[in-house]
Amino acid sequence: MPEREYDILVAGEINPDLVLRGNVLPQFGQVEKLVDSADLTVGSSSAIFACGAARLGLKVAFIGVCGDDLFGKFMLDAMFARGVDISPVIIRDCGQTGMSVILARGSDRAILTFPGLIPALTTEDIPRSLLKRARHLHVASYFLQTGLQPGLAALFEEARDHGMTTSLDPNWDPAERWEGFDTLLRKVDIFLPNENEAVSITKAKTLQQAMLLLNKKTDLAVVKCGAKGACLSKGTTDIEVPGLKVEVVDTVGAGDSFDAGFLYGHLNGWGLKKSLALATVCGSLSTRAAGGVAAQPTLEEALGFVPFAG
Repeated sequence: MPEREYDILVAGEINPDLVLRGNVLPQFGQVEKLVDSADLTVGSSSAIFACGAARLGLKVAFIGVCGDDLFGKFMLDAMFARGVDISPVIIRDCGQTGMSVILARGSDRAILTFPGLIPALTTEDIPRSLLKRARHLHVASYFLQTGLQPGLAALFEEARDHGMTTSLDPNWDPAERWEGFDTLLRKVDIFLPNENEAVSITKAKTLQQAMLLLNKKTDLAVVKCGAKGACLSKGTTDIEVPGLKVEVVDTVGAGDSFDAGFLYGHLNGWGLKKSLALATVCGSLSTRAAGGVAAQPTLEEALGFVPFAG
């Protein structure tokens, strides 16, 4: 295969995060409360992933939809500054860029999201020429990207026909129905849920049961387990890697940085255990600062914590 312009094409959502910390439990009745801090940061699973992958040295292109507004400009400027090619992004003046307000309390958080143009991207919006220019196609926030859902299985299949590999991070389902995966997962090379998502999607009672079920549906299931680390299942191979102990400031986007680390290993021909170790390190190190991108590691920094050579 001839060398391609991009390592990864991300088809994703575009929205900033407003992260509030402290006593963030709202009290209605027109009660005003003070919080400890507020940060406007790069949001959306897809954009945080793209920034993390670029930070590791991968060539990343991003296609999504945003408005011609302040939040859209903030996001595009931030992604461009972090080395992501945003030239495929579609800017529409007939809608608003989405926005998430994150109420962070310790290592836990609640998220309030205004979708805006997040659901606007469809598979028809993605120029097929882009599939010929990248090695891998990554999609995240499946349940928010409702415009992509109907044609996503066909898009993944088409991407494979062009020699690409594919990955999907489902993220949380706000409706908690967890539908639409039976056919889709068979088109996914790397499925990247967290533990709660894996259990919910498979309707399993335990993570072990979920892994067994996912192993029958997709080629490779890689599951994030928070501070406990991560695990994967591929055929008869099962691997677990413990979490890296760090002083946690903010867990927002840690799973997306994890995905970036794993796909770096995948695209560079690493073994599964080393790829999983790098992913866990990238996810852990990203929690050292507020927001999803401020503490994303370089490859050199992350490799200092990766003990596996196989």
